[in-house]
Amino acid sequence: MTRPAFFAFPNGAPAPLPFAAEEYEARLAGLRHTLAELGLDAAVLTSMHCVAYYGGFLYCSFGRPYALVVTQDRAVTVSANIDGGQPGRRCHGESLTYTDWQRDNYWRAVASLTGTGRRLGIEGDHLTLAGRAALEAFLAPAAVVDIAPAAMRQRMVKSPAEIALIRDGARIADLGGAAIRDAIRPGAREIDVAMAGRDAMELAIAEAHADSELRDTWVWFQSGLNTDGAHNPVTTRRLEAGDILSLNCFPMISGYYTALERTLFLGEPDAASLALWEANVAAHELGLRLLVPGARCRDIVAEINALFAERDLLRYRSFGYGHSFGILSHYYGREAGLELREDIDTVLEPGMVISMEPMLTVPLGTPGAGGYREHDILVIHEDRAENITGFPYGPAHNIVAA
Repeated sequence: MTRPAFFAFPNGAPAPLPFAAEEYEARLAGLRHTLAELGLDAAVLTSMHCVAYYGGFLYCSFGRPYALVVTQDRAVTVSANIDGGQPGRRCHGESLTYTDWQRDNYWRAVASLTGTGRRLGIEGDHLTLAGRAALEAFLAPAAVVDIAPAAMRQRMVKSPAEIALIRDGARIADLGGAAIRDAIRPGAREIDVAMAGRDAMELAIAEAHADSELRDTWVWFQSGLNTDGAHNPVTTRRLEAGDILSLNCFPMISGYYTALERTLFLGEPDAASLALWEANVAAHELGLRLLVPGARCRDIVAEINALFAERDLLRYRSFGYGHSFGILSHYYGREAGLELREDIDTVLEPGMVISMEPMLTVPLGTPGAGGYREHDILVIHEDRAENITGFPYGPAHNIVAA
């Protein structure tokens, strides 16, 4: 038989997508407007977040390239044959499958959609040097323009349907937090506590989002020294009385992750630890008040910095105070234009979703050593910000009896 380089593979009825067809068409209309403004013939999107945002399909790369090719009249997902008919069932628009019988069939499939000698938009922050070289060889573009910043700006403002999904993610994160708190006891391992939270969230997602793909929900539960980094992996360390603890819940629903992070103590904290915890809570509450429509990201940061500086704690700040939420995870996606850092001038506007998450990291040998952080998610409305995180924070709520 002749082995094709690529082919269409319809296999089964389409699965329900996270959003209605009208939602994806509105997103594609925004992208096509960008293409028209820049005089581009097509977009070749390659990141997990952009392919999922515009095309509905959240791919699993495993070292293989994927794409969504968008022109003014078509949107076609390009996927690997190892996925069978799943991309076609889980995408909005068309789907094309490439085979691995010969190298670069992926680029042959893409070229069949874009043609050669065209003006193309790419994601400059995702396409590798090797990918760019192959693009030049197979597509011979007349011009290549980075449209990742424009796509990011579009993703920064959420639709009502996106906000509804994020809101439910926050609800499920609260359930995970409650399960974690209930599992904390002396002698329990970090992994035991983390599994309790993850299981609770996955069960809640399965119940509330039965048609979704269940994947990627996780917990980072840290204790003692392991609290010094926000993204430190879970270990088998056993909890001890007096430990500082970090609860971090991350339910994932159709590519949209939400987060809940809280400081806890197993038993009463000492005076130095309590003072640091209360200082970080004060910064958190100040930040919550500052997240309002019309506020500028770097101005919010300056005010929180001032609070920490007055208490001689600014040296212990570890990272920015918050970031955008949407299609992202710990291994894909970032809307860097909406982060609470000194170098971000973005003004908050309705439809944005952003966290407030100050963290202090106090090193060993210093009284109160450990990592302190709280994390809430807020939706920006026309005249206010709405906090959609419900799990309580601070010493009044999160000291667990040893």
